[in-house]
Amino acid sequence: MEKIRNIALLGSTGSIGTQTIDIIKEYPDKFAAWLLVANTHADALIAQAREMRPKHVVIADERYYDQARAALADTEVQVHTGADAITALVTDPDIDTVVTAMVGYSGLAPTIAAIQAGKRIALANKETLVVAGELITRLLQTSPSRLYPVDSEHGAFYQCLVGERREDVEKLLLTASGGPFRTTPKEQLRNMKAADALHHPNWSMGAKITIDSATMMNKGFEMIEAKWLFGVEADDIEIVVHPQSIVHSMVQFCDGSVKAQLGLPDMHLPIRYALGLPTERLRSNCRRMTIADYASLTFEQPDRDKFPLIDTAYRAAATGGNAPCVMNAANEIAVAAFLHDEIAFTEISEIINETMQRVAFVKTPSYDDYVASNAEARALAQSFIPRRP
Repeated sequence: MEKIRNIALLGSTGSIGTQTIDIIKEYPDKFAAWLLVANTHADALIAQAREMRPKHVVIADERYYDQARAALADTEVQVHTGADAITALVTDPDIDTVVTAMVGYSGLAPTIAAIQAGKRIALANKETLVVAGELITRLLQTSPSRLYPVDSEHGAFYQCLVGERREDVEKLLLTASGGPFRTTPKEQLRNMKAADALHHPNWSMGAKITIDSATMMNKGFEMIEAKWLFGVEADDIEIVVHPQSIVHSMVQFCDGSVKAQLGLPDMHLPIRYALGLPTERLRSNCRRMTIADYASLTFEQPDRDKFPLIDTAYRAAATGGNAPCVMNAANEIAVAAFLHDEIAFTEISEIINETMQRVAFVKTPSYDDYVASNAEARALAQSFIPRRP
């Protein structure tokens, strides 16, 4: 009988986290939730713990620790709090797979710990590779740990590359839906509010990533993530807008042929695929895509004038060092401000670019350099946000 894999799910109450729990429940003979981690959503974490009965839960925000501990006192679930607890628990020898679905920079430290412990990692936290791709790549060279992408686009690249020689790859074609403002005139973007941006046409995602989709910063992040995952240069990754979100990405080879991976816009598919790797493709009764439903698939170039953060991301990738880390930190601050109606939509890119110009460049950053750059960029970006009365 195949051994059940114990899963550490970091970010269990978010969009990727809840869908990962769906997969764990779908295959009780293959997976078990061993650790569940949430930031502030204590009620949701408590409900998940009572249903899934993990060995441990972590509520990262210490303000909610007493609530979680009291609510789970009649169970055998052990309750912890704080970022250090997450980093310590992911190294436990009982854990087979770490699913990193935390949002933003917070996923970096536990991912590093999991790599150092030799864990199998299903990576949904793209910011880990955006912030510290060079460091992560270096750590993987001396660890038995493997990264398996959960993003639909990177899962598509992975599938297209199976059986292919990397030296035959000419270009990665990274598809994008175009987000909620794909057809919105540029002059109207400044007046868009968070409520407008949160209505994504195809995907159901958390607030932060939905705003990143609206600015197309998310595609910039995914470009940098692909650079590190698949060992290609940023200039060999082309962003292509595909409004139907059926082609999840494509690979062009040296003979001119192109492979594409297609599927419905449902994150259960790439999560299921990542959890099944490297041994099997998990069977499912999920709804199938039919050609009749998607007889017309269209592609177009992104409007880089309307979405300037695409070029910002390419510049950060070309600059290297701590530049992507600074970009990510400024983006997290600016997106949070926009979600609270503190800045205009177009000010997100302005704050990011201004921050990147002012933070000192570090060519070959250590982990401590990343920590310092992240802190400096956040403080600087925050200083650009006007104080409201």
